[in-house]
Amino acid sequence: MNDTDKYAVIPRPASVKHTAGVFHCSGVPRVERGGNVFEIEAGVFEAQLAKTLGEGAFGPGLIRLAKTESPAAEREAYRLEILPGEIRLGSATETGTFRGLQVLRQLVLSGYGEGGLSIPCGIIEDKPRFPWRGLMLDCSRNFFSVEFIKHLLDALSLHHISIFHWHLTDDQGWRLPVKNYPLLVEVGSVRRDTRTRQDVGGHYTEAEIREIVAYATARHIEVVPEVDLPGHASAILAAYPKLGCTGGPYKVEERFGVFEEVLCAGNDEIFRLAEAVFDTLAELFPSKYVHIGGDEVPFDRWNECPKCKKRLAELGLDQTPQLQSWITSRLAGMLRGRGKAAIGWDEILENTEKFPLPEDAVVMSWRSQKGGNEATALGRRVIMSPMTEGCYLDYRPAEHPEEIGRLGVGTVSQGFNLKPITPEMNDEAASLVLGGQGNLWAEAVYAGKLAEYLIFPRICAIGEALWTASPERDIAEFGRRLAVHRRRLDRLGLLQYQGPVG
Repeated sequence: MNDTDKYAVIPRPASVKHTAGVFHCSGVPRVERGGNVFEIEAGVFEAQLAKTLGEGAFGPGLIRLAKTESPAAEREAYRLEILPGEIRLGSATETGTFRGLQVLRQLVLSGYGEGGLSIPCGIIEDKPRFPWRGLMLDCSRNFFSVEFIKHLLDALSLHHISIFHWHLTDDQGWRLPVKNYPLLVEVGSVRRDTRTRQDVGGHYTEAEIREIVAYATARHIEVVPEVDLPGHASAILAAYPKLGCTGGPYKVEERFGVFEEVLCAGNDEIFRLAEAVFDTLAELFPSKYVHIGGDEVPFDRWNECPKCKKRLAELGLDQTPQLQSWITSRLAGMLRGRGKAAIGWDEILENTEKFPLPEDAVVMSWRSQKGGNEATALGRRVIMSPMTEGCYLDYRPAEHPEEIGRLGVGTVSQGFNLKPITPEMNDEAASLVLGGQGNLWAEAVYAGKLAEYLIFPRICAIGEALWTASPERDIAEFGRRLAVHRRRLDRLGLLQYQGPVG
């Protein structure tokens, strides 16, 4: 057993050195208080352990936190030292301290039992490879409660996930309250469920959104909202049918797929709606990013619509699909005016002859790694999330080895082998890769426990691919650590789903 195996930390730290001795305590030591500059991080760490182990788990002993010097680029770096008599954690930043405390949280979950807490002595030094290590949760197709999201954020923080990509709108539901557009939630948040034939849905209040953003921020997770424009717009059109090319009638979709009804490119009212939506997002979300979707936009309605044809002529365009790049450019400019940068799925790279992709736009490459290659070649920043590389967590885990790699199946090994930087990228292109993420689409995910089953442990593997820079990463070695880590996940109640997954 090597030094890394002895701790079984996920994601794998940059440096692990086991030393003689064991830190042993009758209970979990508390963080030393008294003018501590990392008070919020210490409080979250203790609250997380109390929720899992109970307040009675705490005992004597000390965890000492120290502010150290470190290059600005290493804001997530930390040094954790476990000695026979105490535990020391040093970092230059609050984020680095929190990352180190989450490693310690893993060690406590493994080392605490009836005999108290025992952790092998040693030194762990670490920093991440990529800043963007994300999970996307689709709350349009299935509405997840505030409590579930907070529970998920605590689990994600254990694995150094830094981004919570919150998919708030789609054909099947609009979850974001917007001033002056009340029907978006009054009408657009409810649909008929095809299984139960009952109305289902819901939306988040401004207070609930602020609560989730604050909860994530305290765990050093950035919340990036997504509103899908100009396609996947059935919920918008059901609420405001005049924004469509035909005027309706429309409904919040109960089916899943890609639908021809989109926002009318010839109607300036869609930009007034976008202004109101973006004002709301700027008020509620401190993130510098807003995801505007931009994927799977059919052009049939635009081809037929007189207003869209007029717009095409006014802009001097000769192809209907070019209207999408015009819309993307305009939306990105609106966000730029609010101090935000637009993110879009890789379709925003298409039909950009007359309206090039804005320089500050970020491409999320989902259909394959090709979008990432094309975007970096254009000098645009990229987030890698290819569905065929283990990043789509709604794909059911493989039951048989021969299924590995088949579309519709996602595996731990695929996530572990995610390579955000491709062989086609030179050094300059590679520098534009922010990182990557896993995505849980919820068309067939009706329960929180099923969501947890699909996320864990695959997000653990994806997180390691994005955090750990070591060229020596090995799937067999990861498997040994994962066997230990599964017991931590079980202790957190994340592996309890027993229902069907087909």
